[in-house]
Formats: sequence, structure tokens, C-alpha cells
Amino acid sequence: MTDDSTYLVIGGTGKTGRRVVDRLGARGLRGRVGSRPAFDRNADPATWTPLLQGVTAAYVTYYPDVAFPGAAESIAAFARLAGDAGVRRLVLLSGRGEEEAERSERGVRESGLEWTVVRSTWFAQDFTEHFLLPPVLAGVIPLPTDAPEPFVDLADVADVVVAALTADGHRGRTYELTGPRPVTFTEAADLIAAASGRPVRFARVTTEECAARMTAEGVPPGEAAELAALFERILDGRNAHPTDDVKRVTGHEARDFRDFRDFVRTAAATGIWNP
Repeated sequence: MTDDSTYLVIGGTGKTGRRVVDRLGARGLRGRVGSRPAFDRNADPATWTPLLQGVTAAYVTYYPDVAFPGAAESIAAFARLAGDAGVRRLVLLSGRGEEEAERSERGVRESGLEWTVVRSTWFAQDFTEHFLLPPVLAGVIPLPTDAPEPFVDLADVADVVVAALTADGHRGRTYELTGPRPVTFTEAADLIAAASGRPVRFARVTTEECAARMTAEGVPPGEAAELAALFERILDGRNAHPTDDVKRVTGHEARDFRDFRDFVRTAAATGIWNP
């Protein structure tokens, strides 16, 4: 890509998007923020064309998840419009180990554009910026299973996405992003408790109980039910093995959730778990 390229970031105010926007800005590159409501299952495709004008490469995220009903169709339609608008490169954030997400990936792979798929495991920041923060503050993390996950730091996800957006050599690649070692939710709760000085534990619950708790915390009921069902399907150990894709793309080691010198200790020092 050239220095005068324009980079569209769908979900540019979200967890990965705002980090991508910050990194582009730090390098003096032009980023265009597409808000998350502009591209979710309720979005009007007519709003996408103006967003794509003059764009060279786009980072695509889908809310609430690329595995949800309607995601594949929306992403395929967006990819077609991007090609018509002259976009050269697409980078899609996908979910690791999600069969339904692979349907969404096909819309990007078959677009005829330069594409990269970034499959992410669960984010470490789910415990500080997303749906696992309220349970941590309540002292109980309720999920249907306790399978190990090699949580990935959002800083590493953003680093990989920016590389795929701005540099050659990533065309047709699918990266699976993880941290360096798996951690169960019981272990995560124990680590957070030790670092924050507050009681936090894991509790195994049914899928229905998991959905009900998320609904009580403000997640729309339909979305909560679909998320809880997704958790039950993919939290079966299929994603327990770590990869080295973060290092392969960025040249640096993936940040470690389990090491107190990295995510947990740093997060605890911000006071996020002791409001």
C-alpha cells in the first residue's frame, strides 16, 4: 500500500477497531472510522457505499459475532460493494473454531480482492472491557464449561490486523491468533483474584442460566441466548492449543495472560477490578 492509502475500520470505536485506528494514526496513515451500527445484522447496505468511496483497504468486524445468523450474507454483500468501489484489500476478524464463522469468511475469500482472515480466540480484555467484566465485579464468572483458552491480548490482534492492512505478504492468509499458553476460566478467576485482592471464582452453569445472567446485565435476550449457545459449542477444548501466528506476523512474542508481568497484573494496576 502507498502512504496516501485510506484505511476503513468497521467498528472503529470497538475493542479491536479503536486500537487499529490508533496504530494507523501513530504511523501517519489515514484511517476512516465506520461505526459498529453501520455494519451489523440490522444495517442498511445502502449506507455502505458512501463509506467505501476512496478506500484502499478495509478492516471488517461484525457485531455481535461472525457466527450469528445473517453475518455471512452481510459480509458477502459488503465485500461485493467494496470491490465495486475500488477497494483493493479486505481483512476480516473471525472467530477461532467456529464452524458458522467459516461461512462468513467465504464472502471475503470469494470477493476477488486481496484478503486476509484473522481468527481470534477469546480476548484477554473480555475480562476488562466486555461481557466478563460484570461477572468479575460480582465475584462469579458463570459459563457452561471450563475448557482452557489461550486468551489473546487485543494489542496483539491490532498489531496483526495493521500488518495485514498495510503490508504485502498477507494475501490469502488465514491467521489464528492466541496467547502463548492455555488458561482455564477457573485459573483466570484465581489469577484475577490474586492480582486484584478481591474474591473471584468460576461457576459452571447451564446454557440457559448463562443467557439469563447476561440478559440481567443488559445484553439483549436474543443475543444473550445465541452467545450462550455459541459458548457451549466452542468451549469444548478445540481451541486449547496455542499458535505462533502473532510472532510470525509481528516479530514479537504474544502477550501472556497468565504471567503477572503481563495482562493480569497490568489490568489490576488500572483499578478496573476495584472500581
